[in-house]
Amino acid sequence: MTTTPARFIDIHVLQSVPFANLNRDDTNSVKTVQYGNTLRTRVSSQSWKRAVRDVFQERIGHAALRTRRIGERVTTELESRNWPQTLAQRAGGHIAAGSSIKFELAKKKDEPSQIVPNKVLTNAMVYVPETAVTELADLAEEHRSALEAAADIKKPTDKSVLPKDRIERVLRSRNGVINLFGRMLAEVDDAGVDGSVQVAHALTTHETDVELDYFSAVDDITAAWQDSTGSGHMGHIEFSAGTFYRYATVDLRDLAANIGDDPVAARELVGAFLSAFIESLPQAKKHSTAPHTIPDLVHLSVRSDRPLSYAAAFERPVRAAAEGGFMDDSIRQLDTYAQAANKLLGAGRILASGWAANQVQKPTGLGTPRDSFDELITNALDTALGQQPTGTAA
Repeated sequence: MTTTPARFIDIHVLQSVPFANLNRDDTNSVKTVQYGNTLRTRVSSQSWKRAVRDVFQERIGHAALRTRRIGERVTTELESRNWPQTLAQRAGGHIAAGSSIKFELAKKKDEPSQIVPNKVLTNAMVYVPETAVTELADLAEEHRSALEAAADIKKPTDKSVLPKDRIERVLRSRNGVINLFGRMLAEVDDAGVDGSVQVAHALTTHETDVELDYFSAVDDITAAWQDSTGSGHMGHIEFSAGTFYRYATVDLRDLAANIGDDPVAARELVGAFLSAFIESLPQAKKHSTAPHTIPDLVHLSVRSDRPLSYAAAFERPVRAAAEGGFMDDSIRQLDTYAQAANKLLGAGRILASGWAANQVQKPTGLGTPRDSFDELITNALDTALGQQPTGTAA
């Protein structure tokens, strides 16, 4: 991929998030973690990674589909091609039942004991390029006469009349999204893809408390008529706020294994990922909190050896400054830890590093200051993957 010894690009982010609940657990509670014997607010890597992936897909113009309902998606595609509804549903059922992935039939909502013929749910979620839907619909078109003569899929032992090898070839297909984020699909041979991105759970640099927000909703007619008292609805929701440390790393060797020796494609994918990681935010409760901040500090490091998270910088929680606020001391603590950790490992392993921030605090151990996030990313990519070819967008 490149003549430089770059192996990893680490990205470290400090970001202040106001009153919000970016990522809830199964009881709608704020996710937390005990770290350094103090309670921190946490946002799971799965939650933030999905937000990153949504932004990333928009930027590279590729989309991936993760679902157990691939057959139903093919059915809607065939209906848009003017297939009769019954035949399109049968085709979708045979597509979903036609691979090595075991499946079950969906149940009727009003009669849970009754199955819906051809409404097949794969036991594992397939993860394919969005274009795979078109390819599977084209396969159904090729075998329309066989589908017209076929029986409906009514039980998990029913066999598809469609060619299994052709269906699984489509399920093995990939695009930039899958090459970067990876895919787990053990049921289909050679469909798994080792992701080249690793994302950590975000956690606050300091101790946090979870706040209970009591709310009520007004019944507009009751309010207008004033014929009774009380609200139309009452409840409570958990929220928290804090300064988060976020971390991810891109393994350039794993990416090369997925896409081949293509530095232009690598630059596009990695650049889009870093930009999406900086600007994305999980969307939970956005309509009632609008917590749309940007990072206060982003640090990029191009390494030849191994990834290095700076989360341990906050094992001792940051204390609020005398005048309030955690960001300045979070930056200082990160800066101090980074200098110490890199001295222990050997600074020669760092091929390039830099930072961009909107804070007055100026770190001294995070490399070269940059004026913008775009400039920061461009300089890291230049070192890791070589100078940008003329006329090529990063």
